[in-house]
Amino acid sequence: MKERGYYHFDVLNENCPSRRLLELISDKWSVLIIEVLSHGAIRYNEIKRQIGGISDKMLAQTLRKLEDNKLITRTVYPEVPPRVEYSLSERGKTLVEPLHTLVVWAYKNQEALIQEMESEE
Repeated sequence: MKERGYYHFDVLNENCPSRRLLELISDKWSVLIIEVLSHGAIRYNEIKRQIGGISDKMLAQTLRKLEDNKLITRTVYPEVPPRVEYSLSERGKTLVEPLHTLVVWAYKNQEALIQEMESEE
């Protein structure tokens, strides 16, 4: 959406390009991968080990989407066998604080949510 030489972003508008990024970073697997990568570069199997319940397919798809959107970088080292590490890009690092705030909020509110769910049963 271009207006007079500049972009006008409105996340509530279905055609706004910011929606694509919002959809990407609001995915639970993206949040968890960014949380893991916030501690430094790491290999695929270590990411999988740290994130319980993620399938190989979902991890590979999410890593690819994050890399395509320049939120993470994939580094292949010329070794035998090849070693591949994932890390946050400079843009990805800007997500750490807001997403960490979301993770902390989830921790703080988990007990109340569990109690509300149990009382509804």
